[in-house]
Amino acid sequence: MCGICGVAWKDGPVPTTLEQFTQAVATLRHRGPDENGLYQGEQILLGFRRLAIIDLNRGSQPMSNEDGSIWLVFNGEIYNYQALRRRLEAAGHQFRSHADTEVLVHLYEEEGVDCLQRLRGMFAFALWDARRQQLFLARDRLGQKPLVYYADGRLIAFASELKALAQLPFVPRQIDPAAIDCFLTYQYIPHPRTIYRHVRKLPPAHYAIWRDGQLRVARYWYPRLEDERDIPLDRAVEELRETLREATRLRLISDVPLGAFLSGGIDSTIVVGLMQQLTDRPVQTFCIGFEQPEFDERTYAREAARHLGTDHREQVVQPDSVEMVDRLAWHYDEPFGDSSAIPTYLLSQWTRQHVTVALTGDAGDELFAGYPRYRAVQLGEWFDRLPRAVRAAIANPLWQHLPASVRQKSRRRRLKKLMAALRLPPEERYIQWIVIFDQQRRAVLYTDDFVRQLDEAPEQFLLSLYRSLPARDFVTRTTLVDLFSYLPCDLLTKVDIASMAHGLECRSPFLDHHVVELAVQLPLKLKMQRLKGKHVLKEAFAEFLPERLRRRPKMGFGVPLDSWFRGPLASMLYDVLLDRTARERGYFEIETVRQLIDEHVHGIWDHSYRLWCLLMLEMWHRVHYDTPQPVSV
Repeated sequence: MCGICGVAWKDGPVPTTLEQFTQAVATLRHRGPDENGLYQGEQILLGFRRLAIIDLNRGSQPMSNEDGSIWLVFNGEIYNYQALRRRLEAAGHQFRSHADTEVLVHLYEEEGVDCLQRLRGMFAFALWDARRQQLFLARDRLGQKPLVYYADGRLIAFASELKALAQLPFVPRQIDPAAIDCFLTYQYIPHPRTIYRHVRKLPPAHYAIWRDGQLRVARYWYPRLEDERDIPLDRAVEELRETLREATRLRLISDVPLGAFLSGGIDSTIVVGLMQQLTDRPVQTFCIGFEQPEFDERTYAREAARHLGTDHREQVVQPDSVEMVDRLAWHYDEPFGDSSAIPTYLLSQWTRQHVTVALTGDAGDELFAGYPRYRAVQLGEWFDRLPRAVRAAIANPLWQHLPASVRQKSRRRRLKKLMAALRLPPEERYIQWIVIFDQQRRAVLYTDDFVRQLDEAPEQFLLSLYRSLPARDFVTRTTLVDLFSYLPCDLLTKVDIASMAHGLECRSPFLDHHVVELAVQLPLKLKMQRLKGKHVLKEAFAEFLPERLRRRPKMGFGVPLDSWFRGPLASMLYDVLLDRTARERGYFEIETVRQLIDEHVHGIWDHSYRLWCLLMLEMWHRVHYDTPQPVSV
């Protein structure tokens, strides 16, 4: 895993000094602590930071073909590179290394942009074709590896992280108010937006061609969502076992120590079980826990480790919550509000002390209907089939006058939230359930001046995804919306940044596009039974799952934000969110912010997720916008 950066321009002098460009590359050294690389050619600058995983001695980048007409910087892993290499050697290509990077160079020579169809892996890369004076950018199908870019009529600049791009003097750092609106809605900024108005994310499964000042962005992969397969459970089990096993086998290729995250949940336990079958020694597994029982998964992880026979390590963490705010604000170089970044960061730090690569269970919930919220979606679909009079009685606004606990996840509070949204169309109902600040709360939070700067409502991001999907059952369509939004924009961003902060590479077999293509075509009846998800997954890998783990409740990977904001972080909320610097930004009505803090601190209501988003937004401004860009923390 690595960090990449580059600039291409069509005429005139180099648009940045070599010192400025080197500084931009240096901001990525946490992504690649092992090696630094730089190439300067006619109308191109390429920079690289390497985390050595395969061919430790000869895999340096930027890498070229034999005559230097093609240069490549590449972040990621091509898991089928050995098979591709054999094909290319048979076609006459000569190799100087055993790295997957060189396979990509020669594959482009052979097939051009169509090379993307042959890649099985996670990647973000930039390839300079000197003969065509053309820059080719690409990102993997599910969005595991990030790539941001800035383009105008004369040049294009790209990087793995926004903080590197922001070092370049020609990149404008004008904040996009609509991006803030999106962030407070979803706790992330959805692609292709970034926090900066003129900088964009390359979306998952897309490539871009820049030539002579012109940029073309296109999609190269989309799973066949309309082809639902009505197959029996035993056949689905057989195909899933074979496909996921092969995806796991490919992800065990490494020249450095390799292990896995193990929470004792269904997905991570299955991945570790497959790893244990495919290796001849106990897999190294890692788990962290907290003193608060509701956030501590160590008991389940221990049980899974004993059942599978892994070499298990665990650690109890007591994070310095104030320090974590500063560190996360630097690493997540645009506002990012998922508080599970904290345990992910700490787990990655702990794991990196022992291995360089860790396998994970990411995407199991989206592919196999595992999130508890899909139960509510199913109930909502059943509700929509009831007679109108019955629906009117159930969705009566009087339900909202029932008392409810202030606790974020209390049953009464969840029931009220469910009932309140039943009157809405299904798509709007789901959005209402998952957003952090809904439309009503944002309306009272924003100043009039800030509202005048907004354009499209952020809810359109998800609504447009719903509109693009084929006519399948609504639960399946919702899992697909999450697959194309929440997974890449939140979960994979969280894991990439948290793991690369410590030079740890994370791989997930569930993200193999063959696994994805199989899973999305399976009917809901194989995934969800009696309002419980992952049925086919549990049947396929029952041997790895003790009964207690099969039946355990879903536990979010989180931290006790609500108590932190009534304890060690309470004063920070007042000091940071209400001070003069925050007020003068002109985004928010200060009394609304004060009310949110007061209600939370005094136990009137749990606003922890909202306050965390506001805190991370303000800290992002202080770390990345108000001051000269820092190189490290």
